[in-house]
Amino acid sequence: MVDFITLLYYTKRNRIWLDKNIQMTAQLIDGKKIAQHVRNNVHSYVDTLKAANKRMPGLAVVLVGENEASKVYVNHKTKACEEVGFVSKSYELPATTSETELFALIDELNTDGTIDGILVQLPLPAGLDVENILERIHPHKDVDGFHPYNIGRLAQRIPALRPCTPKGIMTMIEATKRPIRGLDAVIVGASNIVGRPMGLELLLAGCTVTTCHKFTKALKEHVERADLLVVAVGKPNFIPGNWVKEGAIVIDVGINRMDNGKLTGDVEFDVAKDRADWITPVPGGVGPMTVASLIENTLEAYVKFHSRASKLTQSKAE
Repeated sequence: MVDFITLLYYTKRNRIWLDKNIQMTAQLIDGKKIAQHVRNNVHSYVDTLKAANKRMPGLAVVLVGENEASKVYVNHKTKACEEVGFVSKSYELPATTSETELFALIDELNTDGTIDGILVQLPLPAGLDVENILERIHPHKDVDGFHPYNIGRLAQRIPALRPCTPKGIMTMIEATKRPIRGLDAVIVGASNIVGRPMGLELLLAGCTVTTCHKFTKALKEHVERADLLVVAVGKPNFIPGNWVKEGAIVIDVGINRMDNGKLTGDVEFDVAKDRADWITPVPGGVGPMTVASLIENTLEAYVKFHSRASKLTQSKAE
């Protein structure tokens, strides 16, 4: 009898060659590749606008203060705009900018007929009220999807402009071709930017959703039953890999820089990848999809809300 037998496992995705002594490794959900596909689609649409001599979609990005990480993010967003052919306007304001001054700029952009999306980069310097500033942006130009109007639309199952990171995550899940209706989905983290709107997205997709937060008891038990796990807490390796359910989809939103300079996520990747069916890498997972979704939202705002009304909006500004 042969001591060592190599087995071929055939799945619906035709994907696994597996030795009987080696544990299955999850497929990576390649955020860079999917994000590039999204940008290519947007670019193709913009090319049709150019061919028809139409106005190009426009995005305004406002950066207040000297946060280095924010500068990097703004640079990524500006480059993405250039890649797809958008009009891009950047406003870099000092940390001493008052709320009144920032309101004045937002009001100006709200009535600018060449701008379809307004993004105020977070975090903001101390002394500026984030909620007031985000609510100042017109909902139809809120391409971050943070305005209460847009969150409310999502809660009512009639989404308009959707929060970028959760939207990007849904695009990534769709790319796996795995049906998620009826799955037990567990979200770890309840922020307004990711956790809460992520729960609304997954409810809309037909999942049974549990959101865990700092007051949650028995976190391990919740994570262990998750068919679909989304973790967004900003703490390196916060979720031990052996908590991950066999065959789960794991979406790791965290991106943490370690003392050695290495980037790592909120999930213990090296262990989790041997239990999950699909998993996002860090870096190269959710991050690129957030920027791609911003670009997609800007085009959506152009098409749905501004392409026909741009002349009217411009006349009001004058």
